[in-house]
Amino acid sequence: MRQDNEFTFPAGAEVSIIPVMQGDPNIKIDESELPDVLPVLALRNAVLFPGAVFPITIGREKSIKLIQDAEKNNFFIGAVPQIDVMVEDPQQEDLFPYGTVCKILKTLEMPDGTTTAILQAYKRLALDSVIGFEPYITARVHYLPEILHDSEHSTDIKAIADSLKDKAIQVLRASNMGTRETIGALKAIDNFRFLVNFIATTIDFENFDGKMDLLQYDDVKSRALKLLSLLEVQVELMKIKQEINQKVKSEIDQQQREYYLNNQLRTIQEELGMDDGEEFDKFREKAATKKWPEEVAKTFEKELSKLEKYNPSSPDYSVQYNYLEFMLDLPWGEMSEDNLDLSHAQKVLDKDHYGLDTVKDRIIEYLAVLKLKGNMKSPILCLYGPPGVGKTSLGKSIAKSLGRKYVRIALGGMHDEAEIRGHRKTYVGALPGRILNGLVRAGTSNPVIVLDEIDKLSSDFKGDPSSALLEALDPEQNGTFHDNYLDIDYDLSNVLFITTANSTSPIQPALLDRMELINVTGYLAEEKQEIAKKFLVPKQLDEHGIDKKALKIDNKAVKKIIDEYTHESGVRGLEKQIAKIARVTAKKIALGQEYPSVILPEHLKEYLGLPTNFHDLQKGNEAPGVVTGLAWTQMGGEILFVESSVSGGKGVMTMTGNLGDVMKESATIAYQYIKAHPEMAKMDSKTFGEKDIHVHVPEGATPKDGPSAGITMVSSMVSALRGESVKKGLAMTGEMTLRGRVLPVGGIKEKILAAKRAGVNTIVISEDNRKDIEDIKDVYIKGLTFHYVQNIADVISFIF
Repeated sequence: MRQDNEFTFPAGAEVSIIPVMQGDPNIKIDESELPDVLPVLALRNAVLFPGAVFPITIGREKSIKLIQDAEKNNFFIGAVPQIDVMVEDPQQEDLFPYGTVCKILKTLEMPDGTTTAILQAYKRLALDSVIGFEPYITARVHYLPEILHDSEHSTDIKAIADSLKDKAIQVLRASNMGTRETIGALKAIDNFRFLVNFIATTIDFENFDGKMDLLQYDDVKSRALKLLSLLEVQVELMKIKQEINQKVKSEIDQQQREYYLNNQLRTIQEELGMDDGEEFDKFREKAATKKWPEEVAKTFEKELSKLEKYNPSSPDYSVQYNYLEFMLDLPWGEMSEDNLDLSHAQKVLDKDHYGLDTVKDRIIEYLAVLKLKGNMKSPILCLYGPPGVGKTSLGKSIAKSLGRKYVRIALGGMHDEAEIRGHRKTYVGALPGRILNGLVRAGTSNPVIVLDEIDKLSSDFKGDPSSALLEALDPEQNGTFHDNYLDIDYDLSNVLFITTANSTSPIQPALLDRMELINVTGYLAEEKQEIAKKFLVPKQLDEHGIDKKALKIDNKAVKKIIDEYTHESGVRGLEKQIAKIARVTAKKIALGQEYPSVILPEHLKEYLGLPTNFHDLQKGNEAPGVVTGLAWTQMGGEILFVESSVSGGKGVMTMTGNLGDVMKESATIAYQYIKAHPEMAKMDSKTFGEKDIHVHVPEGATPKDGPSAGITMVSSMVSALRGESVKKGLAMTGEMTLRGRVLPVGGIKEKILAAKRAGVNTIVISEDNRKDIEDIKDVYIKGLTFHYVQNIADVISFIF
């Protein structure tokens, strides 16, 4: 872009304002000699005031034409500042409404090919309207007076003049614009009007708009006060610039000093055979590629500088070296790209696991939000349920479906907080925590980390690991996870944490609150058959080197294995039995013996031995006093039998069967309730007081506890006292109160699966559990009838 008011300098050159060449404090002009219409020269970054003589560099063709005509014909021109210096062809709205009337004293051809015009400014003017643009701008104007109400010898005017001179000299000296001649000329000015206009023209203000505004003041004193405020601001700005420059210079001096000392130190180390310069250079090269925050970069450089000063034989050297290596190994800001194809993720999850729809839906929901939003904090999922249902392996499938790295950290038996947070590096043998170590193994900052068996954490004098996990598993805090070894905050917010547990009760409540709980329940017999067919049999045949066409297991045989050789909610035991069949078959093949290509139910005795699972089959309630209850354990759902017998005596109740305190309390409540309501046992209080009751819950060696056998205890005692059996195919679960109210219990789905395995067809359950039953898919409750009760009277009236 061509300039009309300043010289052109090479890029990076320091530009100084061209000072006023001369000025006439007493210049006067008869206003009648001035025309109403003037050609206008648009100025960039310059403002002229009356009395000033100022050089202007001309670049635009219209401006050159105007200068040439004005000099040749000796006519007046208007010098008007341009509001936006970037506008090449200004219109009226691009011009400041005030300017000065000038004459061209002389034009000079400069060595760089530009033209410089020396202008003499006479009087201020105001633009009325632009009336033409060719061959240059012409405008109708009127002229403005210079008013000074006070005498130039008054105290106010003298004080303002002295202040103006002082501030102007400070600015000129600070900006290196003030030559000795300029400052001397400034001090010698005794005409107040000319002093104001001289300073306003000479000083190059940061606030150019403020400089233009000076043109509109008719009152010279007001213009001087405004000019003084601009000078005050300019002085403050220059002080700030000087402070910044001094600070930068000091920093550069300090860097040069450190550079010199480091070179000296390196030379000394070379002489002593301690030169590790190449190793340190490699560290710095690797650090330069890291996407870590600026604070981390500063810490790394600081720690590396410490290492450079250590003697390699010093113990601290290896500690510091390992620490810096670990810092470089961490994947700062390194992210693997998520596969946001939802259908692909669904296929991967379905291929690796049968069922588990709740977990799969949650992962697909997370992917969908990630796809729409582009970024979100990773959820903290807790998969809890019985063993063998696929919780841990599900984590690997989730990583595979997302296209992320997979890391598994086993928490079972962990009792040292430092396993999570690491040790301080000052300790001998200090190591980082398992979480950051997992990130190093993964090589990315957004892997899927499975924290396995979180309910098996323990604590001792070394600390509580579950408390250390509070920060890592809190989406609001884990963006600044602090490992004691690293001693720098690390962002874990992009990590997808998945924890697994068999039960949520041992987990610390504060930790449990931070996680999104997903119940991974056990499988139906039909589901186990599908899992065996699609996953377990092909897997075991492959692991034992048997061709898939060489051996098949009949569906009926699989069903018999499930019913008679396993006792579980998951499929781990089923897989072991299939593995045993594969081993026996592999042995027969290796020995060249004949073997059946299809394993049928009748072959199972030869391959697996006699059936081992009988205790969870519902044996019927033929005898009075025997009632089937439903229980929940960490292994899944179970059925239990409550047996009661009655004999003559003094009204004493005996309990056996390795019962826990809560279960004993349930039996006591049941006994006391019947004692208060003997009519339900079809006897009076006197007769009841003459009966001893013995309550037994087999198997005697197995510990049992919990409140959900309350209504089973009552039913068993009432059945024994009446001498009547309860209905066949009946099981029940529910807690009771001393008033006879039936309360809801948990673990409903697991209990239903246990009931189905045992051949139960009717379940008595609390009315408050109806909502839990309605949430369960129909496939799980197919073939079962539910009878909902509110109190013990409802139970007794139904079961006989």
